[in-house]
Amino acid sequence: MPRRFNSLTLSDAKHMLEGGEAKAVSIGIAYNIAIVDAGGALIAFSRQDGALIGSIDLAIGKAVTARLFDKTTAYLSELAQPGSPLFGIAHSNGGRVIIFGGGAPVRIGGEIIGAVGASAGTVEQDISVTEAAIAALNSSNA
Repeated sequence: MPRRFNSLTLSDAKHMLEGGEAKAVSIGIAYNIAIVDAGGALIAFSRQDGALIGSIDLAIGKAVTARLFDKTTAYLSELAQPGSPLFGIAHSNGGRVIIFGGGAPVRIGGEIIGAVGASAGTVEQDISVTEAAIAALNSSNA
């Protein structure tokens, strides 16, 4: 019997991109923002005019990583330092794991339904863009 699960929709992803893009504008940096569904597949992506080309894959990788491990990439970064329990994790999954901040799972009612990743600024700025994207989804579902 097929299982049913909840996942972000394209409509959800568009709301999230709007929130993330607005935060990026307020920071003054052109951003790459990626949204993946519950299975880790890309739903939507935004590359603001002038955003770093090298950050495209990073934004997508952060979103996928956050969904693969159901943790923020900032937290995974802490766990992946030399001598820490997950040292070497960045080499897993074909080397596609991104272990610096800017990726976060998206939860509704405690259930993970996807993830978001952002890349272009400092780690702290990337995290703030992902948080704005999640906040935009939460306000649209309130």
